[in-house]
Amino acid sequence: MPAPGVLADAGERDQGGSRRPRDAFGAFVQSEASGGIVLVVMALIALIWANSGVRHGYESLWDHHVSLGFGCARIDESLHAWVNDALMAVFFFIVGVEIKRELVVGELRDRQAAMLPAVAAIGGMVVPAVIFAALNAGQRGSGGWGIPMATDIAFALGILALLGPRIPAGLKVFLLALAIVDDLGAIAVIALFYSKSMSGGWLLLAAANIVLLCGLWIVGVRSRIVFIVCAVTLWIAVFKSGVHATVAGVILGLLLPTHPQPNRRGKNLPTAESVEHVLHPWSAFVVMPVFALANAGVRINGSAFDGVGAGRVAIGVVAGLLVGKILGISIAVWVAVRMGLAVLPASVSWVQIFGAAALAGIGFTVSLFVSDLAFGDPSLRDAAKIGVLAASVIAGIVGSVALMAHSRREISCNDR
Repeated sequence: MPAPGVLADAGERDQGGSRRPRDAFGAFVQSEASGGIVLVVMALIALIWANSGVRHGYESLWDHHVSLGFGCARIDESLHAWVNDALMAVFFFIVGVEIKRELVVGELRDRQAAMLPAVAAIGGMVVPAVIFAALNAGQRGSGGWGIPMATDIAFALGILALLGPRIPAGLKVFLLALAIVDDLGAIAVIALFYSKSMSGGWLLLAAANIVLLCGLWIVGVRSRIVFIVCAVTLWIAVFKSGVHATVAGVILGLLLPTHPQPNRRGKNLPTAESVEHVLHPWSAFVVMPVFALANAGVRINGSAFDGVGAGRVAIGVVAGLLVGKILGISIAVWVAVRMGLAVLPASVSWVQIFGAAALAGIGFTVSLFVSDLAFGDPSLRDAAKIGVLAASVIAGIVGSVALMAHSRREISCNDR
């Protein structure tokens, strides 16, 4: 879910030594496209495995418990929980880095430029949540309203990359910036509504760790070892506090500086850009594929929706991600333009805004993640995941068809 400025050192350098934005953007899109392909493959493997004759091996693998730490800091969790709580903290760390970059040096640093994607993202989060809540009001699955709020930018960008140069750069930047605001919303929802009961002592330790890290940056301490120790301590404290552990990753990402800052020896230490450049491939080709393997393995059979409220949950997720995203984003953009708060990006039409809104309905990674947080009942959780997978496929098809049809129509008009 990266920002337009990421991978700033990809592509050719300009005279000042920095990478050209367009080259960096192209390299990034290619990276997201290939990462999305790996993600699809792992999700398919998980689905086939979970519905095969050896599905018990899949279940026992992720149910296997692993214990790490000692004393009050000891954590005993299933392998599935370790993936969602610890490995995904790396993913959310990069999300935090990218949010920081976008707010400081990217598209969201300028209020006027940020208005359109920000308004679009808010519409694309609120309307899906309302649709889900309306369909599940008073039902056992009502707590899953946060599931259809998310956008999986890896898949959305992958599709845009496959459509090639026929897609204007302005539309790609719009979708990227929208995803950043979407990330902020998803993080807030996870932290506020999908965390456990709070522990004051561990929260204080987490807060003290954040203050310590800020103090170390201020006085010029830039040791990687110190940062790693503080990062692990913060993750444990957040995990034990009841706030979802992935929030620790976001906090750490937001703390990194966006500009080079020398330490006492005069050496420039890691910035948001350099850390993202190193970790992004690990996130795209290790963290997210392992997450997909652990979370996309849902049994699909005649009894998949037998649980009380399971059918409503699946319908709510599909309606939220498809109808909610398209209506929410399209209407929000129309209102913003109509009121003079923003203008459409250069060379971007309303049909393309519709296509981008449909692609935003590809929830996948974060939607699957929130499904696990929202439901303890396996039947509701599996129904939600089936809804996410189905909606993501349909959203990708609808968005692609809309964008390709518009491109063909434009080419036809130009040839006359």
